[in-house]
Amino acid sequence: MEIENVSKNSVPHVKKNTAQRYIVRALYIAVLLMVTVYLIFPYLYMLMRSLMIYDDAASTNPVYFFPHTRITFQNFIDIFSKKPSNPYLDTSYTYLDYLWNTVKIALFNIIAVPLSASLCAYSFSRLRWRCRGAVFALMMASIMIPGSVLTVPQYVLFASFGWTESALPLTIPTLFGGGAMNIFLLVQFMRNIPYEMENAARIDGGGELYILTKVVLPMSKPIIVTLVLLIGLSYWNDWLNGLYYVNRDNLYSIQVLLKKMMDDIEMIKKASAAGASTMKMPSISIRMAVAVMGALPIMCVYPFFQKYFVKGIVIGAVKG
Repeated sequence: MEIENVSKNSVPHVKKNTAQRYIVRALYIAVLLMVTVYLIFPYLYMLMRSLMIYDDAASTNPVYFFPHTRITFQNFIDIFSKKPSNPYLDTSYTYLDYLWNTVKIALFNIIAVPLSASLCAYSFSRLRWRCRGAVFALMMASIMIPGSVLTVPQYVLFASFGWTESALPLTIPTLFGGGAMNIFLLVQFMRNIPYEMENAARIDGGGELYILTKVVLPMSKPIIVTLVLLIGLSYWNDWLNGLYYVNRDNLYSIQVLLKKMMDDIEMIKKASAAGASTMKMPSISIRMAVAVMGALPIMCVYPFFQKYFVKGIVIGAVKG
């Protein structure tokens, strides 16, 4: 009888716990949906605008989210064409030219930075040499210097070398680790690699280069892939350095192109307000089409590296 009473009394508690779990799960789903909509909305808005004709995109009353008159791919055709229908676009270069500039810089940097940073990190983490700690501390102190402070000295230096007419200001500095933070992340990861594996390689007759390439770097793959993603995204989205240090239009990246579009719009607005210009502003559809094509390569590549990125972050958090 007591067992039956206990079973009967426990039923309401089970139902109550089940109801609570459903409520909590519903709240989780609702929050996830809101976050998803919040994150996806800008990209969806960008895509919809890129498929609009000029009048739909320029309309302010009402404002259209989806193409109203018709869906058009003319904006994408224009940015790939040497003879675009939009008179604003420069016919000297197409999207493919700017894309190739962006890809060249990004590819060079995602190879050069991990390679040079790995050499520095191996020296700091696995080798013993005089003043190693002092040099490492000095390098880490450089993180405290704001990047804006170095802009003018760097430009003067690059200009004195004659580099501002080329892409060298965007590539040569990456041969030195690409910044102290990249080296620091690799150092912290490499310090946690077991020395037993290094000792085993030494017993087999392996030198420093063998240990670096056959032991340390393969075991550091998660953090290296993480750096590759972060560096690739950083240089792909970088417009400031290109605008500062590069003086030739044929070397501009996609992001610099978008920034110059925005600057031209502000200039045309001010000139039009003063009655000095009747030039037609670039359609928002054209700008959105360039933005879509600028974001598309990263969105296509990221899923293939996502597992390494997450693994590198998790391992770094656990070992750090």
